[in-house]
Amino acid sequence: MTTKRIDPHEMTGRPCSIAASLQVVGDRWALVAVREVMLGNHRFRQIARNTGAPTDRLSARLKDLVAAGVLTRHPLPDDPRHDGYYLTDAGRDLVGVVRELLRWGDRWAVASPPMRMRHHDHELVPRTVCESCGENVDPRDVHPEVTVTGWTLTGPTD
Repeated sequence: MTTKRIDPHEMTGRPCSIAASLQVVGDRWALVAVREVMLGNHRFRQIARNTGAPTDRLSARLKDLVAAGVLTRHPLPDDPRHDGYYLTDAGRDLVGVVRELLRWGDRWAVASPPMRMRHHDHELVPRTVCESCGENVDPRDVHPEVTVTGWTLTGPTD
């Protein structure tokens, strides 16, 4: 399944992949539903219980995530009468985003971390490496380049 794509020229405000991404996963319940599927919870009831989302809102969000190509539905292996929710390639690509939100939340949003990510027998300490050159990425070395006609870093040119 392919994900729906947003034409940057049709966006209101600055054409930006962040804004486009938030149109897909920026709802209050979307990423926590994706988190639950990432954690191996595929049943609607599990996702509802673990997110605390109202079932009508969660149902709408899951439907949107399936339509956007982030999740897919297919029969559960242990109960083929019912469908479960599973990550697509686009959904699996959100793992790093969810991990960074977890890291940020641990640092800035909660009194003490309620969960930690483990890598083999130790706590995961991720780092960003440039795939092109293999160097560790220092945020001070990263610079935006506007690629949409009619826009600069300060805003529209017209």
